[in-house]
Amino acid sequence: MELKKINGVKFVGGGVCAAKGFKANGIQCGLSHAGAIPTKGKNDLALIVSDTECTAAAVYTTNKVKGAPILVTKEHLKNGRARAVIVNSVNANTCNADGVEKANKMCELTAKELGIAAEDVIVASTGVIGQVLPIEPIANGMKELAEGLSYDGNPRAVEAIMTTDTMPKEVAVKFELGGKTCTMGGMLKGSGMIHPNMATTLTFITTDVDISAELLQRALSDTVKVTLNRASVDGDTSTNDMVCVMASGAAGNKPVKHEDADFEAFETALYAIMMNLARMMARDGEGATKLIECAVSGAETEKIAETVAKSVICSSLFKAAMFGEDANWGRILCAVGYADAEFDINKVGVHITSANGAIEVCRNGAGVEFSEEKAKEILGEEVIEIIISLGEGGGEAVAWGCDLTYDYVKINGDYRS
Repeated sequence: MELKKINGVKFVGGGVCAAKGFKANGIQCGLSHAGAIPTKGKNDLALIVSDTECTAAAVYTTNKVKGAPILVTKEHLKNGRARAVIVNSVNANTCNADGVEKANKMCELTAKELGIAAEDVIVASTGVIGQVLPIEPIANGMKELAEGLSYDGNPRAVEAIMTTDTMPKEVAVKFELGGKTCTMGGMLKGSGMIHPNMATTLTFITTDVDISAELLQRALSDTVKVTLNRASVDGDTSTNDMVCVMASGAAGNKPVKHEDADFEAFETALYAIMMNLARMMARDGEGATKLIECAVSGAETEKIAETVAKSVICSSLFKAAMFGEDANWGRILCAVGYADAEFDINKVGVHITSANGAIEVCRNGAGVEFSEEKAKEILGEEVIEIIISLGEGGGEAVAWGCDLTYDYVKINGDYRS
């Protein structure tokens, strides 16, 4: 699947190691589900480290049940500073009596090996909920993990955060701030339990931009709303969702301290990273075969457009129709109709498009004739776009989802085994 281009940024390789001064590594330390044998060759512990202290920001899940790592990371980021990220897969360290103790221990082990303060470590976990996290494999693997850090270690790190993901998800870009070339890179895990209301995933972003912690937080909070919070796979919001950004300042740009042109350019780069990661996540939804992008325009407000777009990509009936490559546009109108927003359904128009062409299926709230053969050809593509016009104003929004397949049930029917 191709990356979606954004003016002002250039895609490069390197993921979280693309920006100056960031190293990463990933190893298999031997974590496993209770009673299960660790997957041979699959990394399960990752580390990202900056050469210098960074400004840092994060956004967390809105689920009332929060993983212990989130509680610890929130405390550590109160000063807006960080130096490293330690993250494991397999076990979420959630709903455990000793969860906070284990999360703090992960930070302490990391800090000791790196010679930094434990409070400068961001900690994250993903995997099965409600099983005690064994700290011994992590402690035993920490030396190897730290010694293997490198400026091109991003592939090993991104593998370590994957659970049911079928592909690594990482993006990096270069852009200009005040005549200085800056870089930003990110990696994401996410395939199931993906739904709007932050942050739908574990996402780690690094940049060499010099920016204040306050503006870094503002940029992240704003960008989450129009990227990760507009992606859905299955309607479930996880307990460990988090996205964090570390900014080292190594690019040597004039410090971004005001909401000026440099801040806007920074937000554009952040959007390019997070929007493309959100698209990758939706495409790699558990069992998915297609990425579905729903673009709504002509709304009275952006909020109305967003509500309608989310309603469509969250519809199980519509998602199943996309899997079957069935242009059952009535399911689109049904989802538009129960969206919690006010608009005139008699003004709604719908087009379905892909690399194989486009067809109009609805005009002024009613169906129009179209070729079923052409529709089947369009829906045979990997990326499908649903274009909806509400005919009432200038508000617009995009949301991302995937089709609903037999494999989704198979994957989640035996997730712990």
